[in-house]
Amino acid sequence: MSKILIVMSAASTWERTDGSSYPTGYWAEELAAPHEKFVEAGYTVDFASPGGVVQPLDQHSADPAIAGADCARYVAHAEKTLREFGLLLKLGDVDIHDYVAVVLPGGHGPVVDLYQDADLGRLLTEADAAGKLIGAVCHGPAALLSAVDEEGKWLFSGREMAAFTDEEEQLFGTAEGAPWLLASRLRELGAKHSGGPAYQAFTVRDRNLFTGQNPASSAPMAEAMIAALR
Repeated sequence: MSKILIVMSAASTWERTDGSSYPTGYWAEELAAPHEKFVEAGYTVDFASPGGVVQPLDQHSADPAIAGADCARYVAHAEKTLREFGLLLKLGDVDIHDYVAVVLPGGHGPVVDLYQDADLGRLLTEADAAGKLIGAVCHGPAALLSAVDEEGKWLFSGREMAAFTDEEEQLFGTAEGAPWLLASRLRELGAKHSGGPAYQAFTVRDRNLFTGQNPASSAPMAEAMIAALR
C-alpha cells in the first residue's frame, strides 16, 4: 500500500517582535481534511515532526466562530488520528523514498521551526528530485523555505504557489508583530505567489508542487494530489 507523509511543526509558541509569545499548534482542518481524503483513497499516512514532538492543537481551530461549523469534526478526527498513530517519526530518521508524497499542513508553527529545519530541507530536496508530490497548505508553504542548497539558493524559487495571504494575516489579527509575513517572504525569495479571496478555497499546482491558501483549501489540495497520483 502506498504511503503519504504528513510533516507537522513541533512549535507551540510564536515569538512576536514585541517579545510576547503567541500560542500556536496544528490547525485541525489542515491536518484532518487531507488525512481523511488520503485514507479514503486507500493510502497509509505517517506523521513526522522535528524530534518526533507532538504539536498541540491550535485552539483557534476548535472555535466555530473562527474555524467554521465543521471544526468539531476536524478536531475529533485529528486528535483520534494522532492518538492512534502514537509516537511521531523523527524527521531526521525519515527516508522519503518510502513515500509517494509529503504534505505540510499549517497553523503558525511552520514559520517558527520548519522554515529552517535542515532535515526537512533534505527531505524536500530529495522528494522534488524524485518527482514525488509535495503539498503545503496555509502556513505550510513556509516549510518549503527549508529547501536550500549549499549556496543558499531556494529550491522552489520561480515556482507558482499559494499560501496564507498578508490580507488574511491582517484579518486574523496576527500581522502586526509578526517577524515576517509568509506571502511577502515567499515573493521576496522568488516564488510566484498568487491568491484568491480571503478565507475562500484557492489552490495552485506547479508540476509536482500543490499548494493551498488557507484551511478551506486543505481538502481541495488533497483531492488534486490524489487525482495526480492516480
